[in-house]
Amino acid sequence: MAVGTFAMVTVEQLPMGLLTSIGSGLGVSEGTAGLMVTVPGLVASAAAPLLPVAIGRLDRRTVLLGLLTLMVAANLISVFAPNFAVLLASRFLVGISIGGFWALAAGIAVRMVPTEHVSRATAITFGGATAANVLGVPAGTLIGEFADWRVAFATVGALGLLVVAALRMLLPPLPAGDPVRLESLAAQFRNPAVRTGVLATFLLVGGHFAAFTFVSPILQDVSGIGGGMVGPLLLGFGAAGIVGNFMIGGMAGRNARKAIIVISLLLAAILALFPLLGTTQVGGMVLLIGWGLAFGGVPISVQTWILQSAPGETESATALNTSVFNLAIALGALFGGLIVNATSLTTALGFGAGIAFLTSLAVRAAGNSAHPAPSRR
Repeated sequence: MAVGTFAMVTVEQLPMGLLTSIGSGLGVSEGTAGLMVTVPGLVASAAAPLLPVAIGRLDRRTVLLGLLTLMVAANLISVFAPNFAVLLASRFLVGISIGGFWALAAGIAVRMVPTEHVSRATAITFGGATAANVLGVPAGTLIGEFADWRVAFATVGALGLLVVAALRMLLPPLPAGDPVRLESLAAQFRNPAVRTGVLATFLLVGGHFAAFTFVSPILQDVSGIGGGMVGPLLLGFGAAGIVGNFMIGGMAGRNARKAIIVISLLLAAILALFPLLGTTQVGGMVLLIGWGLAFGGVPISVQTWILQSAPGETESATALNTSVFNLAIALGALFGGLIVNATSLTTALGFGAGIAFLTSLAVRAAGNSAHPAPSRR
């Protein structure tokens, strides 16, 4: 499951490092090529809540294998796309696979282990997403630079095919419980604890991507770091994210509310200090590592909150949270771009800091009525 999340996130974010070569290869601008990130994000935000409803009582193992196979097929279409329109259509399919996979993955991790190991299993499953930022996206970018962007997509598709084969052998049948209905999704949103967790997801992820989408120009223009160092530094960012995933995972299992508040305050402080202390190469590097450490704990902390808030409705609650997570990626990048175009990179950093700080206020203000139950449930 962790390798599956690794492949999915790599596929979703791979175009970020290949926009220039894709644009030149298919005769479109980099801005237009950026739709390869926006489209799957928006589609995934719609697929996450709707797909669990559509699949009804289908075995979850069968659905996961189907979603991974769809991702492989979408990458195959990308490899042979004759024009940008076909390539964008393949990214539409990628969005369906990502939204559905994420909506089911966390709940399945819970079903595969005893209760006392749920937090650790969730951390491992979501650790695949963090590892994609460390190895998957940088490696795909390097493959695209030294070979061709089509080869990069083919490589990730081949990895997805291996995951399909592995899960066919290793994953046991996972019969559905009560089918997810639209009414159950609405009921989860009426749950104060779930609603607070979803809001925290939207604010933290949106604030992060409003700034992180432009991390390369931030490092070069604000910190004065050469372009050749950006790739290795992003590897460091991802490595710090893996550490943060497991550090915060333990804290979240004991007290998810505290974990989210700590993360939001740390992320707000780092983004706010970047225009002040990140103006040197050393300062930029240190703050980037701290940024990775803070954001690495976001997926596991918000997902733990969701699981503790709806112990009997994990699929419905997770689908809702996955939808908001992907919507926040798309909108965060969109508003960050508008801010950068209208003002500056440092303003985008300040915007992200303000949104992250707002998360801590929202979680504190929610009170005990929106505090999830202890993890022993």
